[in-house]
Amino acid sequence: MQLLDEKNNLKVGDDTTFTSRRYDVDWLRNLALLLLILYHVGMYYVADWGWHIKSPNQSVLLQNFMVMSNLWRMCLLFFISGITLALIDKKYSASGLLKTRFMRLFIPLLFGMAIIVPPQLYYELIANNQYNGSYGAFWLQYINLNTSLLPEKQSVIGLYTWNHLWYLVYLFVYTGVFLLIRPLLRRVVNSEFYQAINGFGLIAIFATCLLVAWVYVRPVFPTTHGLTDDWWSHVKYFMVLVMGYAFAHRIDIWQWVISHAGKLFIGGLCTYAFVALDRNGAFPFMADAFKNHLTVQFMYGGVIIANLWFWMLSLVGFAGRYLNKPSALLRYANKAVLPWYILHQTLIVVIAANLAIYAINPLLESALIIALCVFICVISFEVIKRFTALRFLFGITGVNNEANNNVLKKQTLLSPH
Repeated sequence: MQLLDEKNNLKVGDDTTFTSRRYDVDWLRNLALLLLILYHVGMYYVADWGWHIKSPNQSVLLQNFMVMSNLWRMCLLFFISGITLALIDKKYSASGLLKTRFMRLFIPLLFGMAIIVPPQLYYELIANNQYNGSYGAFWLQYINLNTSLLPEKQSVIGLYTWNHLWYLVYLFVYTGVFLLIRPLLRRVVNSEFYQAINGFGLIAIFATCLLVAWVYVRPVFPTTHGLTDDWWSHVKYFMVLVMGYAFAHRIDIWQWVISHAGKLFIGGLCTYAFVALDRNGAFPFMADAFKNHLTVQFMYGGVIIANLWFWMLSLVGFAGRYLNKPSALLRYANKAVLPWYILHQTLIVVIAANLAIYAINPLLESALIIALCVFICVISFEVIKRFTALRFLFGITGVNNEANNNVLKKQTLLSPH
């Protein structure tokens, strides 16, 4: 995944270089991140799943719809990250890529943790009757590393937290690890052996690696998003990132995925149907045998990992078929998506908390939350892109240069010859 606006160059095993931009990768990245707005609005309403604040109108049925994307949505982002690393592989030295990622990921992370994220914790504490002071007083405690407020919620950095911005720190760390092993990865993807593997064999290898991790690592290290103790997430997401890098070096398999996107989508629906039926008690005998029978664990894991790959590859395929073309909307999205991502969850929490007092019908309320979140994101980006300091803090570049170039073009067209 790439949150940056960079030229995509694809190096394939036969030394053919593709210098044209992969607009489908840009589209898929942006749409996957925008999906988070809908998902996090769903988290406000879904029953039994903990979140910062919860609606009094919660739905168990909503779980079935959210699980459909929950199984693959973050893996898709890291898979796209790996693809993008392959596309820009020859553009950046190790130090150049790390510097770029530091400026566009780590700086926004620090800014987000200090300014954007705190309202989420504040409204969470208010909702749980754990705090009743003003936001200003809370924020001063939040940024105080030696605060005595809520010791049960503190880490080694006090109340500071990254919440939904965990993705930025993980991607930054994975970039560093990727650079350490990049020479090895380059040799592997350019080897005759790798280039000779057929598409089914390659995807089977990818899926098997994830399946083994699902069975043996996931039960021991449940997801925390805490970086230092989140080993199942690291194995899964970094593995998927590397797989995306390897996948991009097989343009023949990429083209096959584009051609068969419809069939892959049907596979995603079928495996999801099994997951949904199992969640609703359709296979009680298998659920009872899960803990004590390794074969059953591998069977369940096989369906879940197959579901993940069906959805990821079908979306990559559909994007390659329909979205590999430039547009003004895409140019806007490439710049706006990171600020939108940074802002969206805090906006959802603040908007939902303030609408809750009006007891609005949940369907209308959810539509209002989405509409207001998108509207404020649009307005915020229009402000952010006009100020150098804000562009720096939100990790975007080039907006002012584009605007200046447009002005110069107009002046040239209007000037006498």
